[in-house]
Amino acid sequence: MTSKLVWLPDKQATESSDLHKYMQYVNKTYHRNITTYDELWQWSVEQYETFWTSLFHFFDLTFEGELSPVTNGDTMPDIEWFPGARLNFSENLVRHARGDEIAITELNEAGDIRYFTWNDVLETAAKIQAFLLLHGLKPGDRVCGLLTNTFETSAALLAVTAGGFIWSCCSPDFGVESVLDRFQQIAPKVFLMNEAYTYGGKRFDLAEKNRMIIGALPSLVAGLNLRGGSVTGVNIPVADMNGLDAVQQSLSFTRLGFSAPLWILYSSGTTGKPKAITHSHGGILLEMQKYHAFHNDLREGELFFWYSTTGWMMWNFLQGAWLQKARILLYEGNPAYPEVDRLWQMASRLKVSYFGTSAPYILANMKAGKRPADQYDLEPLRGIGATGSPLPPEAFDYIFEAVKPGIWLASMSGGTDVCTAFVGGCVLAPVYQGEIQRRTLGCALYCFDESGNSLHDKEGEMVITRPMPSMPVFFWNDPGKTRYRESYFEMYPGIWRHGDWIRLTVHNGIVIYGRSDATLNRQGIRIGTSEIYRSVDRIGEIRDSLIVNLESPDGTHYMPLFVVLKEGAVLDEALTGRIKQQLRTDCSPRHIPDAIIEAPDIPYTLSGKKMEAPVKKILLKKDIDMTGTRDTMRNPDSLDFFVAFRHSAGS
Repeated sequence: MTSKLVWLPDKQATESSDLHKYMQYVNKTYHRNITTYDELWQWSVEQYETFWTSLFHFFDLTFEGELSPVTNGDTMPDIEWFPGARLNFSENLVRHARGDEIAITELNEAGDIRYFTWNDVLETAAKIQAFLLLHGLKPGDRVCGLLTNTFETSAALLAVTAGGFIWSCCSPDFGVESVLDRFQQIAPKVFLMNEAYTYGGKRFDLAEKNRMIIGALPSLVAGLNLRGGSVTGVNIPVADMNGLDAVQQSLSFTRLGFSAPLWILYSSGTTGKPKAITHSHGGILLEMQKYHAFHNDLREGELFFWYSTTGWMMWNFLQGAWLQKARILLYEGNPAYPEVDRLWQMASRLKVSYFGTSAPYILANMKAGKRPADQYDLEPLRGIGATGSPLPPEAFDYIFEAVKPGIWLASMSGGTDVCTAFVGGCVLAPVYQGEIQRRTLGCALYCFDESGNSLHDKEGEMVITRPMPSMPVFFWNDPGKTRYRESYFEMYPGIWRHGDWIRLTVHNGIVIYGRSDATLNRQGIRIGTSEIYRSVDRIGEIRDSLIVNLESPDGTHYMPLFVVLKEGAVLDEALTGRIKQQLRTDCSPRHIPDAIIEAPDIPYTLSGKKMEAPVKKILLKKDIDMTGTRDTMRNPDSLDFFVAFRHSAGS
């Protein structure tokens, strides 16, 4: 299988990149003769201890102690990195801060813009940190928040992590039960909140939700509202940010062991209790410095944007742009309000340098016929990033034709598990349609069959064969790392199985076909769901689709395709025939579903991922509590159809 070449790197731009400079640094320092990215990648995974150590020196990171030994062994997940080093993530994050320079630009749905200097950021962070210390917090204590994507939240992240406290955050559109499924696991000391948020032009008051959350967290000693307002009827003191006294001292930084917990992120919780994934100060520092410099090619003074809510790992990732002396852009609200191309309009207005979004957002603009290149000035835009779900080949064409011809398109994929991407952009390599450019430096990613044999240009399981410092230090409340091992190391002992179904291409690129637990096993052939969606999307009458394969105990299979039709379309015999013929033509007879069923909506997570696994569990009549799942969904009512469909099919 081959793909069309759609972008070539610019020689002048690549030679000024940090990635090119680093290649020269490696050659000089380690007496190598590396001339290509693929050679550099090979060195970085073979000599991974040397590679990760080199980042301290190349980027002049702030730390104390010794960098040797690098690890205590190589058996995952029982790895301790740099046991002799002490550092603080946020101390490094703001080490390039320059008083009156803009650090954050903030935009909301109404179009209001606010600019904040480094002085604003650090003074606000110092005020929040003083509040935390006043209430007796010590390094290792947890601070949780139900917060909007605003300047105050970024400042609060600095305040918490600078002091050695552990950060954990949910987006305010999460339901109460979903929030408590997360925060009750970690027994936080302080709760940070907002009084309201706006989405799709509507204001949502958070007072009652805040009250319920506080009442269900007995470990809390205090609360702080970051944008004014108060909460009554609770048994802890709740302060108003506007009422806090100014503090004389500046933000202080507590240096901790490399592996000290930095923040706790959570799995989606769509198939059980969310995993409380705990990352380290040192691991996240090295990974974010590496990714933003080498794979985003982010440069000093540029404006970096990635659309995210505070409940998605990409919000944490966004803050890492400061490591590259860049400015960050925060957008609070619905990215498609009042029009689906709102973010492109924003990029033009604010002169965004790097624009990050989800694959579903790009596809929504494509299906709506939006052509930002014809409407907006995107001259300053140098790169576009996409993640969240596989970006189909047609979306590549759309970007180059309708958004900005010649733009560098860097699709990426990783996860909350590592708060980064395993595969992503590379300014030294070409872009091929439908492919992610390269495996990232230091990431020993391969494609395995079920027996553990390495595959090339064939589909299989994504695995990581060597440790990375941004792998979780542990899951909270997981003694013996039992759940940790079950999540990644059951299929291939000692090797991380991520759960994505992929292909490493002849160009050394990567194609991701979806989650391996959602792949479709038809007559012994495994099919990625993205192949189905790409083909079905060609049918003009179809707005969206979802497919699952249901395996019965007797060995038989049933593969229904659910489609959402555009207004005025009818799923008659003719349309059904065209869908089947399209799948036969684009894919194979094995891709043709056993039934094509009209559905009112397709369920999505808040981060824009189709919920294939939960739908499959519903249709297989498995015992699954969907209450918490609904709280993490963009459109929770969409599940009702599938529950009813299960019942109509018999018990």
